[in-house]
Amino acid sequence: MLSAALLMALATAAAPAHAFIAYVSNEKSNTVSVIDTDSWTVTKTIKVGQRPRGIDFTRDGKFVMVAVGDDDTIQMIDAKTQAVVDSLPSGPDPELFAQDAAGKTLYVANENDNTVTVIDLEKRARLGDIQVGVEPEGMTISPDGKTLINTSETTNMAHFIDTNSRQIVANVLVDARPRFAEFKHDASEVWVSSEIGGTVSIIDPGKHEVIGKVNFEIPGLRKEAIQPVGIGMTKDDKTAFVALGPANRIAVVDVATRKVTKYLLVGQRVWHMAFTPDEKYLLTTNGVSNDVSVIDVAAQKVIKTIQVGELPWGITIAP
Repeated sequence: MLSAALLMALATAAAPAHAFIAYVSNEKSNTVSVIDTDSWTVTKTIKVGQRPRGIDFTRDGKFVMVAVGDDDTIQMIDAKTQAVVDSLPSGPDPELFAQDAAGKTLYVANENDNTVTVIDLEKRARLGDIQVGVEPEGMTISPDGKTLINTSETTNMAHFIDTNSRQIVANVLVDARPRFAEFKHDASEVWVSSEIGGTVSIIDPGKHEVIGKVNFEIPGLRKEAIQPVGIGMTKDDKTAFVALGPANRIAVVDVATRKVTKYLLVGQRVWHMAFTPDEKYLLTTNGVSNDVSVIDVAAQKVIKTIQVGELPWGITIAP
């Protein structure tokens, strides 16, 4: 007779892996593709507003927020019904956004009027605007929620904003066309990608100074083709993944040395990325090839390609 422990082990081994649900914003087809990470297939395509880009789950996992730039709003998708059920007020041409840890306040970069809109997520009401540089895009918030970072593409700056006073406390000059910002989980550094500059600037958030840079070099590719955009960092802050746009590669970076250890060939014009919550996989959006690459994080290897809508831009995965 099998022991109870053995029976339990066999049952656990036979149990299917927990599938996470990914949502991909398709900028040109005005849709959101829903991906099941168990089967690696698109299970639904949701029609949304015009030019969807920034996308993220609310902290409670009940809604997916998507910035529909040409409609000047943030639409909310019910995660259960997978249908658009509401919208949030933003400024003109919202692109990326960040929310506080409690999921109560949302900060939205509005590309066309050089502002960051502050939204009360519980009341779904606009609280005000913060004036920033020209063409704001990248958005991230410090782990303690006290500092908001916004990058302005044309001003070439990372703006440090006090979330209590909603005032800019520092402006840090980075390389040309900053697109994305990411805090290390221990809050010791902010990484900012510069698309035209071809670098990632590393900023000390206490001193508001650039303390280092990550540079990229791929044999056979011109420097101009290497355009860093999205950044993903593992929870242990040891490895960063950087999307290199038309270089069609993800750079794997050792965070301690700030050196690239590997380049992973993915789809065409890789833009943004998201980890599954267990950090086993990293999914990237490839705008020109209209697909998503699935990377095995431990093996640092692309294992799957999934076709989605036209010009996939952003991605978020259920918490």
